[in-house]
Amino acid sequence: MSVKSGAEVLLTKRLDLTGGKRMGLVTNPTAVLPNLIHVLKAFVEHPDIEVRALFGPEHGLYGAAADGATVESGLDPHTGLPAYSLYGEQVKPTPEQLAGLDLLIFDIQDVGVRFYTYATTMSYCLEAAAQAGLPILVLDRPNPINGVSVEGPVLEPEFASFVGCYPLPIRHGMTMGELARLFNETFGIGADLTVVAMQGWRREMWFDDTGLPWIAPSPNLPTLDTATVYPGTCLVEGTNLSQGRGTTRPFEWIGAPWIDGWELAYALNGLNLAGVRFRPVSFTPTASKYAGQFCNGAQLHVLDRERFCPVATGLHLLKAVRDLYPQHFAWMPPGSPGGIWPFDRLVGTDRVRQQMEAGWPVEEMVAHWRPKLLEFDELAQAYFLYG
Repeated sequence: MSVKSGAEVLLTKRLDLTGGKRMGLVTNPTAVLPNLIHVLKAFVEHPDIEVRALFGPEHGLYGAAADGATVESGLDPHTGLPAYSLYGEQVKPTPEQLAGLDLLIFDIQDVGVRFYTYATTMSYCLEAAAQAGLPILVLDRPNPINGVSVEGPVLEPEFASFVGCYPLPIRHGMTMGELARLFNETFGIGADLTVVAMQGWRREMWFDDTGLPWIAPSPNLPTLDTATVYPGTCLVEGTNLSQGRGTTRPFEWIGAPWIDGWELAYALNGLNLAGVRFRPVSFTPTASKYAGQFCNGAQLHVLDRERFCPVATGLHLLKAVRDLYPQHFAWMPPGSPGGIWPFDRLVGTDRVRQQMEAGWPVEEMVAHWRPKLLEFDELAQAYFLYG
């Protein structure tokens, strides 16, 4: 039996939560029903649902904007409703935008990784709803890379940002509904929150176990394969390596003009990392780092996703490149003197970069963050909605 998303449960069993209420909807292209009809269309055509305003996260209401690109507010061309951007001059709904609403609904598919910005947008929506005295519904969807595996350092508070606002590990193993409960209660947001849970989802499920249609949550996460490696290879963004943006295999192809792909793949395969092999690859990005330049590097091929550890693998990859090409490899610098290094912002601490600079083996880095990771895992279980 296929998993039923929170949106499907709402429309078939919990319309009591929306009846007679003027609603704002925070969403993007991922919020579809099993028949691929978007919830916005289903809502505006439903006689008992009244949508008054729309809100879009990074990449916009229709998911077309590039990473980091400012998205403007305006009128939605399909419904004529006001469509407010939460990734531009503002990052949370304003009191004026929420005025006249009785309910805020959040329905967006996440990817299960702390630095993916949709969870931060959700936390800001919780804050805005709490400040406005407005109830908020979170329609839950699967963690696509399963709800069992957790990995990576827990964010230290001084490194909080839009790519990580609360102390989560990189791969947190929670659904958006569970995260909403965690944020709301543990961090004292205090919103009037209701989570509409899925039916049929189990923690060990990957997205392709659910029977639900995969919709790319952002332009550079086209497939579940991409999402599988993303918790580790996104760390490449904090360095002068290309993470494959501007190619058909973002986050799976990693390289630079000064790398010998055969040498790198041989070195990485020599580590015998669990569940993954590396293949030499050549590519010319059309955008982002090294746009228009011929690059060589390695492609990650995940052979056993249950054994594959993406964060540790990402660090092994960076360490191999740094060891092989010390005259070329570099960390992206802070935006201002004394500012936070981009890599540290992604990983949630400056210790990993410092440990790599000091020559620590990756296994020792992993052992160093494990106690905090186990503490988080114990905390998270109090907010689980699924066995």
